[in-house]
Amino acid sequence: MDTQNFEKLREQLTGNFTWPSVYMFKFIAPADNRIFAMLHELFPSPAEMTNRHSAGGKYMSITIKEMMLSADEVIERYEKASAIEGVRAL
Repeated sequence: MDTQNFEKLREQLTGNFTWPSVYMFKFIAPADNRIFAMLHELFPSPAEMTNRHSAGGKYMSITIKEMMLSADEVIERYEKASAIEGVRAL
């Protein structure tokens, strides 16, 4: 995501959520245990994390639900996750 997309997301989050709130993050990445471990480190317990592999097994979708305190905290997590090579936010 670029800066313009993050600003648009911030507006949507501010207008549609009451903070703190449980937020659901969705990512897609190559099926690589290293990437999954890096995301798990970024979203530690008690975040609820599930993954599912594509039919061909090359990719995985990752869904994470976590209590977030603000829209800025959500944006910060997206920025950190997008720095992991191969990870794409949905």
